[in-house]
Amino acid sequence: MAAGEEDAAVAEPEPEQEQEPAVEEPRSFKDLGVTDVLCEACDQLGWKVPTKIQIEAIPVALQGRDVIGLAETGSGKTGAFALPILQALLETPQRLFALVLTPTRELAFQISEQFEALGSSIGVQSTVIVGGIDTMSQSLALAKKPHVIIATPGRLVDHLENTKGFNLRALKFLVMDEADRILNMDFETEVDKILKVIPRDRKTFLFSATMTKKVQKLQRAALKNPVKCAVSSKYQTVEKLQQYYIFIPSKFKDSYLVYILNELAGNSFMIFCSTCNNTQRTALLLRNLGFTAIPLHGQMSQNKRLGSLNKFKAKARSILLATDVASRGLDIPHVDVVINFDIPTHSKDYIHRVGRTARAGRSGKSITFVTQYDVELFQRIEHLIGKKLPAFPMQEEEVMMLTERVAEAQRFARMELREQGEKKRSQNDDDDTEEAIGVRNKVAGGKKKKRKA
Repeated sequence: MAAGEEDAAVAEPEPEQEQEPAVEEPRSFKDLGVTDVLCEACDQLGWKVPTKIQIEAIPVALQGRDVIGLAETGSGKTGAFALPILQALLETPQRLFALVLTPTRELAFQISEQFEALGSSIGVQSTVIVGGIDTMSQSLALAKKPHVIIATPGRLVDHLENTKGFNLRALKFLVMDEADRILNMDFETEVDKILKVIPRDRKTFLFSATMTKKVQKLQRAALKNPVKCAVSSKYQTVEKLQQYYIFIPSKFKDSYLVYILNELAGNSFMIFCSTCNNTQRTALLLRNLGFTAIPLHGQMSQNKRLGSLNKFKAKARSILLATDVASRGLDIPHVDVVINFDIPTHSKDYIHRVGRTARAGRSGKSITFVTQYDVELFQRIEHLIGKKLPAFPMQEEEVMMLTERVAEAQRFARMELREQGEKKRSQNDDDDTEEAIGVRNKVAGGKKKKRKA
């Protein structure tokens, strides 16, 4: 385990730099230097023992150093930056104290929940600033000057440029969570704008599952003499995860999916599809066959997305169908099985998808569907994780017995999709896409409606 490296120019650590982590592995948050009131909050959240990344990052962060955290998904990264920020806030209370940048809206809400839970006893206020939500209500929330802002870069820049009286000139902490994904989603210009308007004299934490060239460039621009806390140096999936594949003809994909859901009935599933349309179609198909399935994708309105997520978290639904919007960072404790219904085109996305299960020491399964068109992509994934996956055992004849019922459900799903599409066109529906264009059109549409009214 590499720990406490000095990484000013991604150089090799000097021997004396190795003293950061304690010699004996700390057993509690108190040992890491976390103050009593926050230790109690951890206890109430059920965090008994710090995770590896927390053991490495928290003491360094409490010393006031900048931190680069490289850790696999599901490793407790949020706690690793939230606890030092809250402790610093306790020592010097101040409004607009910390900013956390995240790539997706769902992750922003999840981080906010953890800040609120950890800081509830000390009265910490946080605000989520993401697209797809009314700008006016966000401006009012910012006017109240919360302690912590959790934001996606695009919407935050919007407020920095257009919301009167709002600035981050007093900011003390900047966190970039899932930095590789923020940069992959082409938020580079937004991140540059944000870095220009916040104080240079601040603490910066950069957390990323992978260290890409873009992340290294960002690190040089944003961090001063940082300490590197790496918990996983190579791409890896959690040990307690059983990974399988099934090799199938693409025209029977739906039937195989239904077969597996029946075989593993009683588990909760997360099924990844490559497009919003396929997510919606497969959810309708499964519903027609009596499964409790709900979709989560970028073309749903923010409220519907949170609604889907909450129903699944509350176990009111056992199957969540999602695009890669949901593959990163979402902590839904009870996912038993991840199914890659459409194989991911980027091998690294495989790691993040299957990282939705087997979290925090539990076991889990993942099954990847490989059709005749996916062989090369699948070989790349095996090469990346450095292991050959076993085939999931199946009874072909049982699958074939399902084809008739599945074909009927497919027909209904297509009809429902068509109806939904027509309804949207006629109503100029409110659902916005990830792009700000959707938001702008929505605002413009709202004004027109008001005039008509």
